[in-house]
Amino acid sequence: MRAVEIRGKGGPDVLALVERPVPVCGAGEVLVRVAAAGVNRPDVQQRKGLYPPPPGVTDIPGLDIAGVVQATAADVTWPRPGDAVCALVSGGGYAEFCAVPAQQCMPIPRGFSFAQAATLPEVFFTAWNNVFWLGRIAEGETLLVQGGTSGVGMAAMQMARTLRDATVIATSSAAEKRAVCMEYGAQHTVDYRDADWPDQVRALTGGRGVDVILDGQGGDYTPLEMGLLAMDGRLVLIASHRAPKAEISTRDVYIRRLTLTGSTLRSRPPAYKGRIARELVDQVWPLLEDGRIRTHICGTHRLEHAAAAQAVLDANAQIGKLVLTVSDLAATVPERPR
Repeated sequence: MRAVEIRGKGGPDVLALVERPVPVCGAGEVLVRVAAAGVNRPDVQQRKGLYPPPPGVTDIPGLDIAGVVQATAADVTWPRPGDAVCALVSGGGYAEFCAVPAQQCMPIPRGFSFAQAATLPEVFFTAWNNVFWLGRIAEGETLLVQGGTSGVGMAAMQMARTLRDATVIATSSAAEKRAVCMEYGAQHTVDYRDADWPDQVRALTGGRGVDVILDGQGGDYTPLEMGLLAMDGRLVLIASHRAPKAEISTRDVYIRRLTLTGSTLRSRPPAYKGRIARELVDQVWPLLEDGRIRTHICGTHRLEHAAAAQAVLDANAQIGKLVLTVSDLAATVPERPR
């Protein structure tokens, strides 16, 4: 099969199209013929040597796929061969075939093409895990999303607004990106390039502060964000693009009953990811199907042009998700039994 491998640490030019053996299903797994794959910032981090795959996971990048099941292990009851699915994977998405635990597979939302479905798993799993499970966003609370036009940001804003009637504040740089944030769930936007952006956020809450913050920057943003939290507020970290260390006031944590937490999903067991998958299909898939929650593709690239797709992420020029089209099925809409 054709696949993209990473040949050393570096820029997009270290990505190379190669021939690899088709993976074999292990217990509890299915083999998917990939039609489309999502391109995510963790793929870039892996290319730079900052986010290696967990032990036993393929070195082929790619964390979400959409395609057709070709084969299953004997112990799998769903999905079955011929079913159209999208799935969160721990690696291997940049390839024509990918083996994935069946628990991490989800039916493709009705009316979605394979390319659209490939934009869903990584960002919606991440947003659900961090905003709804770890952040415990409750009805009517306020959510601050750092980087609202990332795929995770757009998923988080829409789900919080639609499912929890949350007040959503998003940060972004360009005016175009801030306008997109308003289209995808934010009621307020702030330019993080302004030195007084924390004061702007505080003013938007009437001085009360925000209940949940979803952040991938870390570093010097961390103490600023903790200062923006309301009593019992939760700061959830999903990356540390600014810096891996920060100095915070531990006194604030217990005096104001704050929670500082974070996560990565890649090394979580299939059972954990499977619980998220079931909740997404139950609570979010109907909203995708009726248009109350949307996905946004900012560009598609053929598998052999994966380097060009990752270069867009390197330039921070994306709005929403980039997709690799792996087969001619990518643009088609699969039938789904009712």
